[in-house]
Amino acid sequence: MTQFKSDFLRTLDERGFIHQISDAEGLDKKFATEVVTGYIGYDPTAASLHVGHLMQIMMLHWLQKTGHRPIALMGGGTGMIGDPSFKDEARKLLTVDDLAANIEGIKQKFKNFLDFDSGEPNAAIMANNADWLLGLSYVEFLRDVGRHFSVNRMLSFDSVKLRLDREQSLSFLEFNYMILQAYDFVELNKRHGCVLQMGGSDQWGNIVNGLDLGHRMLGTQFYALTSPLLTTASGQKMGKTANGAVWLNDDALSVYDFWQYWRNTEDADVERFLKLFTTLPLDEIARVVGGDATDINEAKKILATEVTAMVHGRQAAQDAASTAVAVFEAGQLDLSLPTIQIGWNALEGGLGILAATVTAGLASSNGEARRHIQAGALKVNDNAVSDEKLALTKESVLSEGVIKLSIGKKRHVLLKPV
Repeated sequence: MTQFKSDFLRTLDERGFIHQISDAEGLDKKFATEVVTGYIGYDPTAASLHVGHLMQIMMLHWLQKTGHRPIALMGGGTGMIGDPSFKDEARKLLTVDDLAANIEGIKQKFKNFLDFDSGEPNAAIMANNADWLLGLSYVEFLRDVGRHFSVNRMLSFDSVKLRLDREQSLSFLEFNYMILQAYDFVELNKRHGCVLQMGGSDQWGNIVNGLDLGHRMLGTQFYALTSPLLTTASGQKMGKTANGAVWLNDDALSVYDFWQYWRNTEDADVERFLKLFTTLPLDEIARVVGGDATDINEAKKILATEVTAMVHGRQAAQDAASTAVAVFEAGQLDLSLPTIQIGWNALEGGLGILAATVTAGLASSNGEARRHIQAGALKVNDNAVSDEKLALTKESVLSEGVIKLSIGKKRHVLLKPV
């Protein structure tokens, strides 16, 4: 582990955020001697960010927490093209209205992580690259900015080579994305004195382009810092589940379901996720995960509550934790929900979800049950069902001795094996 002198880089290093830095010694010295302005860009391709973005949001949080100035850059301009990095095909093009609506949906969450109104030199900034990109003159942009880019070098980036090696189309529109992203860095430096761009390791090529462009156009020393691409211990990409993305906005995913996502963290990931996604001190984290194996579930509950508090607020997190206790530990399901008995032998070979839904009286036929699944309305033990071939087994039975089936938020039935 590198011995950084600055609070910011030391914090990021100790908590596992750092993958690569363009000039670690120079950036460390800069952080130790002045207020540094850094940014991360977010293309508003949806009305909510998801758990896969949370690592970068936490980097901005620590940037401000250690006395420096974060910029959350909304890609109102670049979002009209879409980042082609490591994608198999072009993104769907969004309208200006789509992007504006998505940005409004994203903005609400940043206020839980960053202070935009402190009046201090490190007050956070929310910028939108549409402010400078949409008014550009194309010919002037080619002359002043495009001339600094080598097509040969651009073709060498992994994100481009991946598409070309697979003989997949890479449009001229997408090819220009990295030029626009590089120009964002230049504009943020001119407007706000920004000298650092951060992002995931897959963005390294795009970020380095910005460093080079800044040096060529402004003669300024810029810096890059990337975080490792995060996967779970079993190799699953963060932010994705079998049921879809784990959204940060509560109108896209309930607070309770968000809490449950973290409660279901794999044992091997708990300590790492506590470091990355919470602000608990490292000695506190060591204490939480330092007990015997029976304590791991308590550690998962702490992880779930702390991450949920960061994203949704402390009260919402405590409510979700209390609901989980009531639903899964206090045995309240039997008292409040209608219950239908089934034989244990029905679960031996697996009870198909379509038949189970009909048995529970939540659908009149397999076809209706299938439509509920296609609409994302059917849940088993509060987890959305996306596979109509799902089979309920003994492992589906909760500690209360029941399986909970739900349609939407109001229709619930318990299947009780006897």
